[in-house]
Amino acid sequence: MNSIDPQLKDFILFCVKRRGKEWPDIYDEMVLVAGQRLYKNMGHSELKQLGLSLRVNSLDSTIRLVHQAVTPEEQV
Repeated sequence: MNSIDPQLKDFILFCVKRRGKEWPDIYDEMVLVAGQRLYKNMGHSELKQLGLSLRVNSLDSTIRLVHQAVTPEEQV
């Protein structure tokens, strides 16, 4: 399994703490947080550079990244 960027993992966990990890709530929260730059002033372009696209056509990848971020390594 590919490693997730630590900054990206922290962004996702920040969103999980605010809204929970259930879909689509986590997606809505990530879009809101990125749009308002609520986490370390990171927006859509910075997240994309780290490997997270919040575009609708990238949802499969987004779901995988959320799963990677919230699943403890010992369970993988």
